[in-house]
Amino acid sequence: MGNTDPLLALRHRASDLMVDIVDYRGRPAHRSTSGGWTSALFIIGVEIAERFAFYGISSNLISFLTGPLGESTAMAAAALNAWNGVASMLPLLGAFVADSYLGRYRTIVIASLIYILVRACVLLPLFFGLGTLTLSSMLRIFHPAKCGTACPPPPLQVALFYVSLYLVAIAQGGHKPCVQAFGADQFDRNDPRDRVARSSFFNWWYFGICCGVVVTVLVLSYVQDNIGWGLGFGIPCIVMLFALVLFVLGTRTYRFCLLPEESPFARIGRTLVALARRRRGNLPVTELQSDIERVEETKGLLRLIPIWTTCLIYAVVFAQSSTLFTKQGGTLDRRIGSKLQVPPAALQSFISVSIIVSIPIYDGILVPVARKFSGLPSGITMLQRIGTGMALTLVSTVIAALVEMKRHKSAREFGVVDQPNARIPMSLWWLVPQYVLFGVADVFTMVGLQEFFYDQVPDALRSLGLALYLSIFGIGSFISGFLISVINKTTGGGGESWFSNNLNRAHLDYFYWLLAGLSTMELLLYVYFTRAYVYKKKQEDAAVM
Repeated sequence: MGNTDPLLALRHRASDLMVDIVDYRGRPAHRSTSGGWTSALFIIGVEIAERFAFYGISSNLISFLTGPLGESTAMAAAALNAWNGVASMLPLLGAFVADSYLGRYRTIVIASLIYILVRACVLLPLFFGLGTLTLSSMLRIFHPAKCGTACPPPPLQVALFYVSLYLVAIAQGGHKPCVQAFGADQFDRNDPRDRVARSSFFNWWYFGICCGVVVTVLVLSYVQDNIGWGLGFGIPCIVMLFALVLFVLGTRTYRFCLLPEESPFARIGRTLVALARRRRGNLPVTELQSDIERVEETKGLLRLIPIWTTCLIYAVVFAQSSTLFTKQGGTLDRRIGSKLQVPPAALQSFISVSIIVSIPIYDGILVPVARKFSGLPSGITMLQRIGTGMALTLVSTVIAALVEMKRHKSAREFGVVDQPNARIPMSLWWLVPQYVLFGVADVFTMVGLQEFFYDQVPDALRSLGLALYLSIFGIGSFISGFLISVINKTTGGGGESWFSNNLNRAHLDYFYWLLAGLSTMELLLYVYFTRAYVYKKKQEDAAVM
């Protein structure tokens, strides 16, 4: 007969209950019937669609700005960097709302609805004159007759497009920090098996994102360049709608973290004020000692600042893949066979493909091998992983500078220096190494940053942790835009600037060498600061670089 001891069954049921975790009805969640990979796959699905929607705009936006909108290369790059910067900083606001008031699930649903509505709004200016020649030819009434579709778009339509664009950034601000945190919440950090699974989750999360990005840059860039911008921007709206339905269907399987009674932001804010008063001698020591946990979690956040700061130049280099790399590729021979011509934005797919290939190798081979030597479940520490990717990015930047020098040489040899629209007889395959190495670096640094900022912040602030990770790329985009604007103004006074509209007269190679130098200094500072870092609550993992 089977064991029917009611006391044993009761103990098993009690041990299966999770602390401070509830199901969709608000009841204590059971570890065996909630969360895990089943829930995570629903959440990864909605993130793939969100990235498809976001990159449906951002991946080819440089071509849209310099094409139908008629902006210069420097102006378009600066505008794109500014938008990416805002889009990456707004998650700080989204994290505040989620961690203090709405919770991650409700914030995701609301942000997804805004995303869908705003994406529909983005189509309005396109169908009123900002589209490709196909749309514009049907709407010649919106262009002065004397110049037809060659005229620049009216200012009102440009303004409407930019308003819609920044509303997309607002929607992403609520969506981006919560989805990944909500996905990682489906794994119990107190369970050894779940801890290992959560580390793999960050790898496969990024794998799924890159699959979506590959489809985006290959399919949508072709649609936008050859069929129409309206359709190219409309498809992601439909995909996002289906993704929201998929996410809601998984509601019964999710684990939900309880919101704290007191806003964690308010608690940490008061602690920072108290620490400042203590430093000036205006606060008794006993007042701070009354809440040691609050002080320690605040100090833990402050310890992240040096790591955050020393990753900014990596983010500046990252910004070039969707701006200057794309413009660089647009000047080359992009033909495959006799008929197919690869759109410039589609070259970014090499980054995603290299990530898709590298992540299974990293998770299935490198981690188990490294685990045997280090004894760590993740194989190497999070900071070691981030630093490895930063070193690979430095090498990628050097390669980009060398390829750009080769491109200049080819333009001179074939006499097309003063023909900015001519295709240089140099194959697109010359750009592949810098893209591929960029993707391999992302497997280390990007995924490492996600796991690090999720894991090392206080438990109640995990959305904020991922928002801090995203803010690295926001500030990095602002720095990139600032550098491009200053250098363009400084070098353009006496002739062609580094970012001339005629890339054959420009000097992108100089800019890449500058970034390589900055990346070298950043990597040295990063190594210095990581040697003193101690991981939160995991003394056994406190290995340093």
